[in-house]
Amino acid sequence: MNTIALLDAIRTIALNGLGFTKDPYDVERYEKLLELASQSYEEFIGFDEEHIRTLLRKDFAYVTPKVGADAAIFDVEGRVLLIDRTDGTGWCTPCGWLDPNERPADAAIREAFEETGLKVNANQLVGVFTHLAGDKNISHSHIAVVYLCEPIGGQLNQDSDEVLDVKYWRIDEVPKWHGLQEKLVRAAYKMWSAKEQLPAFSD
Repeated sequence: MNTIALLDAIRTIALNGLGFTKDPYDVERYEKLLELASQSYEEFIGFDEEHIRTLLRKDFAYVTPKVGADAAIFDVEGRVLLIDRTDGTGWCTPCGWLDPNERPADAAIREAFEETGLKVNANQLVGVFTHLAGDKNISHSHIAVVYLCEPIGGQLNQDSDEVLDVKYWRIDEVPKWHGLQEKLVRAAYKMWSAKEQLPAFSD
């Protein structure tokens, strides 16, 4: 287990413990674990200790991996539509966390519009991918639900605070991938290139 994965496990134990225990001595122990995790996140990831402690406390109830949705959009040449993130971490598909009471497919459609200006249909589920804490320096584990999407309207733009540029790329020419995005995109491309008549997705 690498250091970041260990920190993620410690903060999960601390938050779950604080959410369920009624013993004041256990509360003190879990608070200490949360403090140690916050200090270590600051050292290894560069987050301010007080800031990360505030972020960690926003997890209510039982701590589970966060869930996001990705829209894989290809043009007729097989190039994938990617966004260049303003945080400098590289190129990725339009993607984001699910809102409460939102279906993953709807989240992928929403994120595609917000980050690229395109209206899309989510035609096919590509897969569900697990990103573990520590992979590519990811700070916490999360699940990515990826859909093969088809543009049906809108206009390509980069009118988003999270986006520096929007561009279709050939997969092998992407200069810098965000996190584990290359794995997701290659899986989506394999589905797209099969040239199957894909049914509309519904969940």
